[in-house]
Amino acid sequence: MKRIKSDKIIVDDRILDGYVYFEGGRIVELTQRELPVSEEYDMTGYYVSPGFVDIHTHGGGGYRFEGSVEEIIGGCNFHLRHGTTSICPTVSAAPLADMAASVANVWAAIQDKRVKGTLIGAHLEGPYLSFKQAGAQAASFLTPPDAAAYMPFLEKYAPAIARWTYAPENDRDGRFVRALQKHGIVASMGHTDGVYEDAVRAYEGGCELVTHLYSCTSTVTREQGFRRLGVIESAYLLDGMKVEIICDGKHLPPELIRLVYKIKGAKSIALVTDSLALAGTDKTHGFMQGTEFIIEDGVCKLMDRSAFAGSIATAERLVRVAVEEAGLPLTEAVSMMTATPASIMKLARKGRLAPDMDADFAIFDPAFTVQAVFVGGERQV
Repeated sequence: MKRIKSDKIIVDDRILDGYVYFEGGRIVELTQRELPVSEEYDMTGYYVSPGFVDIHTHGGGGYRFEGSVEEIIGGCNFHLRHGTTSICPTVSAAPLADMAASVANVWAAIQDKRVKGTLIGAHLEGPYLSFKQAGAQAASFLTPPDAAAYMPFLEKYAPAIARWTYAPENDRDGRFVRALQKHGIVASMGHTDGVYEDAVRAYEGGCELVTHLYSCTSTVTREQGFRRLGVIESAYLLDGMKVEIICDGKHLPPELIRLVYKIKGAKSIALVTDSLALAGTDKTHGFMQGTEFIIEDGVCKLMDRSAFAGSIATAERLVRVAVEEAGLPLTEAVSMMTATPASIMKLARKGRLAPDMDADFAIFDPAFTVQAVFVGGERQV
């Protein structure tokens, strides 16, 4: 048995001064008691957190998640160095044949032992999105759901797909969301111009997540004078709806982060990077599935500067922004980067420090710089 010693162990809503004991890849006990061990890691002065869980990222370190198996492995291991021990590589909208090739590469990477963390499965962001809320998604690739196309796609690739983002107003008969439920895929509404009725229909069909709230999500509109709720307000009204936010300090101002937190609470919010491949590099210009972008002011922008295209953040930055800029409690910020996304993705043994949970740890200093990372009880960073 091994242990980590620290005076800053984050256990749900409290900070423990003591030890995390682990063996065989699982946590055994969290206590102030001294038990016999074969090895100790003294992390006194550093925060010991569950490993971060990023459920929306397009790449990092120069690696694209729509790319080759080698690129996917490189991107996963880049994010691991920043504390992300469980990850959903995101595939942007493209012709379905191209998305299939990317998903096949994600499946191959899942089987590859060179991935040091847990590759949860692919997150498909498209092609069934709203033209009006396309954002950085290439509008030429967007299309309404076509059962003749997605049903055989799901039959072949479902084991490699963890979640799928779609616009619910394009699925009025609910057939697509039911297909996702049948295959155990987490459905998420995003890049959507839907109204309350669309959100409720999707929610009742099993869609309980909103992709990057406030980024390409509809708000209140008026039709012949009558106001209609958008997906943002619907997410607030539906108590069981979870949301993700890009907490990079650019996409949402601190006041808006606090508002989302005040209304939804930490158990319903997942922090996501939505990072592009150039995160962690010094490059300032790139492409995402045909969409050209520039990095400026610490964020990815479309070339005409009309909208953001994604972030260059890594997970520890999200926690820092939530705490230092938005003023949220540290334990709650960590929960939104660990327990909540793990719960959304149904990862029963991830996201918390507790007996029998996986021994995945992100260890960072008071400046939110990652100092060590463990996966399954083995130190990787």
